[in-house]
Amino acid sequence: MKTFKNHLRESLRDKKFKEVYDEEKELLALSLSLHEARKKAGLSQSGIAEKAHLTQQQVSKIEKGENCNIMTYMKASHAAGFRIALQAEKQTGRLAL
Repeated sequence: MKTFKNHLRESLRDKKFKEVYDEEKELLALSLSLHEARKKAGLSQSGIAEKAHLTQQQVSKIEKGENCNIMTYMKASHAAGFRIALQAEKQTGRLAL
């Protein structure tokens, strides 16, 4: 029987799968950073939403790692008291957060 780790290791050999996996991993890291910043600030999702002029549902989706546009993420992160920095990464041709 194949374990999850073995299945993942095998799947990551596929270039397209690895690209999508890495993108999702980045998005999840951003989502977790917002969640941690919100908790540290002692704010609820509703509190962030009110400060950022978003809905609580939008904040929830961001924290769950659901895809959102960068402006929505920036509004929520600013309301939580932190800024995000973007820089171009030459190796992949994509933006790194």
